[in-house]
Amino acid sequence: MAITNYQDIIDNKCNLAPSQLMTLSAANKNKSFVRDLLSRKLEFTDNGNEVGSINYISKSTKYFIRAKALQKESFLPSITEKTAISIRPQVFTDFKLKEGDILISKDSNIGEVVILDEDLPNHTISGALYKLPIKENKYYLFAFLKHSYFFNQLDLITPKGSTIRHSKTLFLDCNIPFPNQKNKDDVIIYVELLTQSIINKEKEIGKKHKEILKQIEKELLGNQKDKGFNYELPNFKEIKNSNRVDAGYYCKDYQEKQYLIKNYKNGAKELMSWGYSSKRGQNLQISQIGKSIYSDTPKDNFYTLIRPTNFSEFGTVEKFEYLGNPKELSTLNAGDIIFSAEGTIGKCTLFTNPKSRWITNIHGIVLKKKKQDIVESAFIACFLRFLRDFGTLDYISVGGQGGSLAKKYWKDILIPNFSKQKQKNIASLYHNQVNYPQSLNLQNFLIEDQKWNKKAGIIEIDKSVKMTKKLLNKVLDKIVNNENVEIKFDELKEFL
Repeated sequence: MAITNYQDIIDNKCNLAPSQLMTLSAANKNKSFVRDLLSRKLEFTDNGNEVGSINYISKSTKYFIRAKALQKESFLPSITEKTAISIRPQVFTDFKLKEGDILISKDSNIGEVVILDEDLPNHTISGALYKLPIKENKYYLFAFLKHSYFFNQLDLITPKGSTIRHSKTLFLDCNIPFPNQKNKDDVIIYVELLTQSIINKEKEIGKKHKEILKQIEKELLGNQKDKGFNYELPNFKEIKNSNRVDAGYYCKDYQEKQYLIKNYKNGAKELMSWGYSSKRGQNLQISQIGKSIYSDTPKDNFYTLIRPTNFSEFGTVEKFEYLGNPKELSTLNAGDIIFSAEGTIGKCTLFTNPKSRWITNIHGIVLKKKKQDIVESAFIACFLRFLRDFGTLDYISVGGQGGSLAKKYWKDILIPNFSKQKQKNIASLYHNQVNYPQSLNLQNFLIEDQKWNKKAGIIEIDKSVKMTKKLLNKVLDKIVNNENVEIKFDELKEFL
């Protein structure tokens, strides 16, 4: 039982709130405060600036990174149009953001932390963020900043009750445990190698995703028929045939992009003409399947629920949920493509080897093919994500709040007839299973792991990321509990 003494109250600035006096106990007493692990004292200039929405503009050479760029699922920042806003150059503050810099959020999504995977000279950071000055054991500290032990500490000492919580610099008062065993230096190296491996894998996924989009665009635009695009306003017959009156559907931008697909040298055809059938995912309403039990952790005989809202831009699943229900629900099969038809329209993923009780919900459209061709399906999934990036799905979908893409609009989703070799080249970046290296140790792990990353597809690298994070968390748990850590890499092969 934890006891609060007089000195604890004094150290806590005489705050008598029980929530502020709670502590997180751990068996390991060999700890250092985050502040003591920094290379210097945190200064005001390490904190970002608020530029104000009045300074947001449509196009600029300068960008403002918001706190939402820091996500729990990723070690790297999510830099998108929504998380890195174009701003007036006059309000830009240069934080000299470099690859390897660590950013932490003190407001809203407090405690979220990322490490930069590239130099960002034209980006500044929001007032919700700090850039941490760290030199020694950077990846060890970063690993613990992503671990639940750090989050739980920060949650306890951050005042509650407000709509948006603010931790200020309370994260500096959190403890980071260090190993006590004889080969403690090797354990620290082990943690840092696993952390670097995850960072490398997430970077490689991003690179392969960009390469997929690049190859598709190059093939599509570089192989057009001679006749060029000529924009004309729609006539009554076209409007009647399409049965649509939304202006975006007839705008020049959409019509030109659709023309580029139709005008591909080998032609293009509707998705369903490729031999796919489509159906909605499982309806999970009580009126359909009765009451269900939901869990964030796996449980025996539960279904694994994959919601389209948890799909990444790269065609992977960021988060799994688990559902207990006695009925026989509609499950996924190898080769199925799940397409997000509402909200996050166009995000999709291919399931190469789903377990027997994997399901999606009604917001996902399941694309199936009777005569399965996994290479073709991987290509189709890649092209659907290209259409999301290309911007055509925004025009095809209807409604607000992200819109909806009902089955009746799928006739406008065209897939170009790329050659089998080109499909294979693109598909291999997304799905390519290769054997994971054997006989790994502290000396060769990072080199061999990175060689494997270069060969594997996004799907396989993502599975490896999840397995590496699982192993890393297990190691950190042992350090917190003052248990002996065995240095081995065998578990990293289990995802294959």
